[in-house]
Amino acid sequence: MVHSSHGAHISPIPIPAAVCKVVTKAKDEMDEDDRALAAMGYTPVFKREFSMWSCFSFALSISGLYATIMATFIYPLYAGGAASVVWCWLIGGGGALALALSIAEISSSYPTSGAMYFTLKYLCPQEYLPAVAWLDGWLNLIGTVTGTASSQYGAAQMLLSAVCIGTGFRYRPTQAHITGVMAGLCVIHALINSLSTAWLNKISSTYAFFHIGVLIAAAATLLALQGEKHDTKYVFTNLEPLSGWTPPGFSFFFGCLSAAWIMTNCDGVGHIAEETKDPSRVVPIAITSASIFTYVAGLLYNVALAYCMGDPRELLNSPTGLPVNSLSPLSAISHGRQMANNALIKVSQIFYNVMGPGPAVFFTVTAFFVMNFVCIPSVHAGSRTLWAFSRDEMVPLSRYWYRINKRTDTPLSSVWLYVSLCILINLIGLGSPILIAAVFNICAIALNWSYCIPIVCKLVYGRFERGPWHLGKFSVAINIWAVGWNCFLSVMFLLPTLRPVTPENMNYASVVLTFVIAFSVGHWFLRGRKYYIGPRSHAHIVNGEAVSDETPPDREKNITASPSTTSGNPHTSDGPQLADGQQSFLNRL
Repeated sequence: MVHSSHGAHISPIPIPAAVCKVVTKAKDEMDEDDRALAAMGYTPVFKREFSMWSCFSFALSISGLYATIMATFIYPLYAGGAASVVWCWLIGGGGALALALSIAEISSSYPTSGAMYFTLKYLCPQEYLPAVAWLDGWLNLIGTVTGTASSQYGAAQMLLSAVCIGTGFRYRPTQAHITGVMAGLCVIHALINSLSTAWLNKISSTYAFFHIGVLIAAAATLLALQGEKHDTKYVFTNLEPLSGWTPPGFSFFFGCLSAAWIMTNCDGVGHIAEETKDPSRVVPIAITSASIFTYVAGLLYNVALAYCMGDPRELLNSPTGLPVNSLSPLSAISHGRQMANNALIKVSQIFYNVMGPGPAVFFTVTAFFVMNFVCIPSVHAGSRTLWAFSRDEMVPLSRYWYRINKRTDTPLSSVWLYVSLCILINLIGLGSPILIAAVFNICAIALNWSYCIPIVCKLVYGRFERGPWHLGKFSVAINIWAVGWNCFLSVMFLLPTLRPVTPENMNYASVVLTFVIAFSVGHWFLRGRKYYIGPRSHAHIVNGEAVSDETPPDREKNITASPSTTSGNPHTSDGPQLADGQQSFLNRL
């Protein structure tokens, strides 16, 4: 048995000559990254355009640090004020960073559009693979879609919040206004993601410049203009919980949810691995560098906000006018169905208090642009997730969503289905703002557990083989910390963040999560187990060419028969095979 640098177990076994095989990509059309992908069982279909910088920019923008802190700052404010803002970022961000490093290590070994879901093909024993991959895939898809939907919703909120400030608070957005703007933004983001990979690479390369520039400008302006800053002792030691939970130390940990939400979906860049040059190195480095930057820059920015925010109680009663804090169950603070019109972006209010209405509008509008830079790569990554699951025939009507548009070489049907799902989820907010908050709240839980399942398999079954980027002797300790922290965090995400608990401020995320898991398990027993076998193998390498023994789900790929490939090496249940003469690929890294 031969072990590839990508962790694949490769055993040459003869195949009957009667099996019809077709060449899907000729030897002179493939680079070593395409051969690596074919060795893992998939036909290369994308053009590899993304570089190290564009992947870093992509990964950094998906976190949307500047804008998402605006949308989640309410967590630490209620949890404990200034001390919670600072220390919960250190603690919660540290747990999120451990998860990101664990994801980066595994992604280095198995870089495909299926990202962490696909890695189960190598990390999980075959007898458990279909059921485990099914659950993991559905958790990942639900988490990805709800995360993008909440980002789209947040972008719409930020735009209308800027309008509210600009009109002197005479205009107050309604739920219908938010939903309408959100739908329009979804269409715009889908149109952008309908471009070719080359254009998406160019666009992605600009995100980081804008994001970092705005972050520095906002922090510097606040610190320069705030004449009544808190002292250092207050910033680092003043604990003033307002959530109603006791003891105060327990309430304090709710502040960690801000960092957890912001740094989730850190594997987003992993879903564009098949569009990336040298993905086994570039993808893990992009995940790691973007996560470390987000952690350090987020800490510094939160410290600046803590110095300049004024009285937390006054801030929580401020009139910035943003409907529904879509990322937080704290949006469900009394007022029944009308509570959506009274939840607020607190960082916008800090800008307003310190700088006045003009700069406050400016920095809120820049947050809107940054949130758009969250949404565009989120749609990109999410559509590739949906496409990868369709390739494995995990979702209904897979043959339609797997199609690649011949003009752009991208899966347009998956792009438009994905944004349609985001719009449909957000329509829930028209009927029940409380329910939509709960739906958004399962994003981090579902995504993080879709990451933790492969990590647990790595730890338990010992089938993992290192790629070119790894954590060395610290791997197991970091993996255990990532899983343990997310066990604790999942409980925090499901608890109501305010007490006393009422029907209006109850966190219904547990109900939604139970429904999602029940749906996935029920679908598995009713239909999924009859056809789903886990991540499939569509291709392998013979004489330097990508060869397929089965028709892809779309049944419309332009593939031609090749008499020279009537015999060769197929796949075992453990992984794809590589023909003789491919040792240069195996030794590449």
